[in-house]
Amino acid sequence: MTELRAIGATDLETPPMVLGGNVFGWTADEATSHAILDRFTDAGGTMIDTADAYSAWVDGHQGGESEAVIGRWLKQSGRRGKTLIATKVGMLPGEGGAKLAPGRIAAACDASLARLGVDTIDLYYAHQDDADVPQEEVLGAFQRLIEAGKVRHIAASNFSAMRLKSALDIARRDGLPHFRALQPEYNLVSRHKFEGELQDLCITHNLGVLPYYGLASGFLTGKYRSTDDLSKSVRGSSMAKLLEGKGAAVLSAMDAVVAETGATHAQVALAWLAAQPGVTAPIASATSVDQLEELIGGWTLNLDAGQLDRLNDSGA
Repeated sequence: MTELRAIGATDLETPPMVLGGNVFGWTADEATSHAILDRFTDAGGTMIDTADAYSAWVDGHQGGESEAVIGRWLKQSGRRGKTLIATKVGMLPGEGGAKLAPGRIAAACDASLARLGVDTIDLYYAHQDDADVPQEEVLGAFQRLIEAGKVRHIAASNFSAMRLKSALDIARRDGLPHFRALQPEYNLVSRHKFEGELQDLCITHNLGVLPYYGLASGFLTGKYRSTDDLSKSVRGSSMAKLLEGKGAAVLSAMDAVVAETGATHAQVALAWLAAQPGVTAPIASATSVDQLEELIGGWTLNLDAGQLDRLNDSGA
């Protein structure tokens, strides 16, 4: 049976992977998205991560597309009772103001609830920090949502250590809700944004850590090995700087672990993340059921101390 991990000081639990919903209604059409969601929950997956901003970057989209796909799946599948929903506010302007203005938080939450077809969001993120709004006002807006039963727990994404600590201090001082989780960018080739002060803060305050970009936009699957490989996808150009940096050394260390374990590169990358101090579970998305099967296969992969040390050293 797959291990379930508590998300910080909450009653929410997840296997060592959260399903990313950024691809739903974008690179995964509705039928494929629903099949992925079915398989994820069949395998024991619990949390689906989305945002009101997904996928506003696509021509003809305005945001909310992923939430709407998930909402139709929840209604058709009847699996709300087995599913935890995480979504976010703070990147889309709209009714109530911009970013994390209290009016915007209130309006965005209602819009997300309607698209998802649920009464309560299990984990509601501030998608990014907003220095223009006092943190007391942001936390007060979240408090009203919790009191109204619209949100169970709140979390932060893309916060610096200084701003996250400030929010936690204000919450304790004023009796306001605490952020219970953090969603940072973190993977084997991008470690500086989380390791150190931010990681220590999350451990000290028992925040669940649910990193995104766990596969570094596909680089850590091992398919980008040389400049000739950069044409394999639209993301190829962004892979060049990884190859020129420590990416080649990381892939070499991963190759050895793959040979030892029989796991795939993606499974090794996510297992490394799941083994890092403070990390609850990485977020990963799939555009097909086959891709998801590979990710699920890594839930039980436990890397030994020597393997973890080699991977750590390669990306240092």
